[in-house]
Amino acid sequence: MQELISKILKSAADNITNISNDNKIISKIEQVVLLCVKAYENNQRILFCGNGGSASDAQHIAAELSGRFLRDRKPLFAEALHVNSSYLTAVSNDYGFEYSYSRILESAGREGDVLVALSTSGNSKNVLKAIEKANSIGMISVGLSGLNGGEMQSLCNVMINIASKDTARIQEAHILVGHIICQLIEEKLFA
Repeated sequence: MQELISKILKSAADNITNISNDNKIISKIEQVVLLCVKAYENNQRILFCGNGGSASDAQHIAAELSGRFLRDRKPLFAEALHVNSSYLTAVSNDYGFEYSYSRILESAGREGDVLVALSTSGNSKNVLKAIEKANSIGMISVGLSGLNGGEMQSLCNVMINIASKDTARIQEAHILVGHIICQLIEEKLFA
C-alpha cells in the first residue's frame, strides 16, 4: 500500500511541476487575475459553476473571495451558482438539469461580470449552457478543464487546461489555480 501511496503522491507532484513549467498556463492565470481585478474595480461580480467535485471546488474558491483568503480585507462578491438547493432542484425538475445554471444567470449575471466554469471533461451540458448564457449577456467566461477542454474550449474567453486525463489530478490543479487567482486578486486590490 505504501508503494501505491508514493506513486499517487508522485503523480500529483509531477502534475504540479508540469503546470509550473507551462508558460501558457501561467500567462492564462495572469490574464484571469487581471480580468477579475478589473471586474471588481468596476463593481462587477464573479460567479462560479461546476458539477460534483467541481461544484465543491467552485464553492471553495468563491468562499475564499467572498470571505477572505490570506488578507483581512473587505469581502468581494463571489458566489457558486448551485448553493440554493431549492432553486437547483426546482429548475432541474421543471426545465431540465442542463438549464440549472443558465437560468439563474438570466437574473444574476450582468454584463462585465465573470463566470468561472469548472468541468474536468469540458462537456457538462449545464456548464456549457451556462457559458453560452454568460457570453450572450456580455459576461467574461473563464473555463477550467482537463486535457483538451472538451466543448468548453471553443466557448470560453479564457481557458485553462490541465494537461491530464486523471480527474483527481485535474481537480487538485483547479484548486491550486483557484488559490493562486485568489491570492493575486487580494494582492492587486488590497496591497
